[in-house]
Amino acid sequence: MKIPLSLCAVLLTLIQVVTVSAQDRPTPSLPAGVKLLANIAYAPNGHERQKLDLYLPETRPADGKPLPVILWVHGGAWLGGSKEGSPAVRYVTRGYAVASVGYRLSQHAPFPAQIEDCRAAVRWLRAHAKEHGLDPDRFGAWGASAGGHLVALLGTAADVKAWDVGENSGESSRVQCVVDWFGPSDFLTIGRQSLPESKLNHDAPDSPEAKLIGGGVQQNREKAAKASPVTYVTKDDAPFLIVHGTKDDTVPFGQSEELAKALKDAGVEATLVPVEGAGHGGGGFNSREVREKMEGFFDSHLKSKRGETEGAKPE
Repeated sequence: MKIPLSLCAVLLTLIQVVTVSAQDRPTPSLPAGVKLLANIAYAPNGHERQKLDLYLPETRPADGKPLPVILWVHGGAWLGGSKEGSPAVRYVTRGYAVASVGYRLSQHAPFPAQIEDCRAAVRWLRAHAKEHGLDPDRFGAWGASAGGHLVALLGTAADVKAWDVGENSGESSRVQCVVDWFGPSDFLTIGRQSLPESKLNHDAPDSPEAKLIGGGVQQNREKAAKASPVTYVTKDDAPFLIVHGTKDDTVPFGQSEELAKALKDAGVEATLVPVEGAGHGGGGFNSREVREKMEGFFDSHLKSKRGETEGAKPE
């Protein structure tokens, strides 16, 4: 079956978000003082992509306190991408552990396999927290594009117990905060929110969303809704920091506006940071302003006294 050239170009753009996640670059040298435990299987005897990389300080903190964890979930239109080269690694030097998660792609298994994998990784990390010096009560999640979609689901759909499959069933898959970089939030509205110049028809039968859920979005509205983070928003959701380019012609800016509004309307802390003039990734996401907002957000929810008193929400 031949794939239209226009779709090939769009998929290539989606998969090669190199300026954001560096996921297709060779693995860079680690920062000084950081060690890597690579290719840990969080699903025993599972798929080759059901592995995570755990980045830790070479020396345990002098105070002996366990480390808060930032989970990184890569993008790639649920069709590509890799856990290697996570941009979150720099947070290890700021007193965090970082877990970069691989997951099954849409050609391996349909939704909800992808979010099941992310939740399984969270549960594995909690089950092995003492072994690696992790704080099980302080988990944050950060993802870009398709990864932004998956971390948004971690934040809004914590109560969907059907997605907790596999090992470590006694552990929570809830996260305490979410940083969503330009992730799709509502499959049913993404098509009509697209910019006129966008080459991607989200409602087409061969779109990335269609490949994820197993058919065209508008022809499978129930499946599309089940895959949409906005569907699950409730008042007990994790706090969100959402960062999105205002000229994104792949995932429209309106997706993040819609999610931020739904969260705020439900009484959830949500901050939307527009990156003016930016597209689907780019240098603007590594600006000093964005970095400072992210650092402050993670610190306030995973390292502050507020985090110490709240911990993980009860199930």
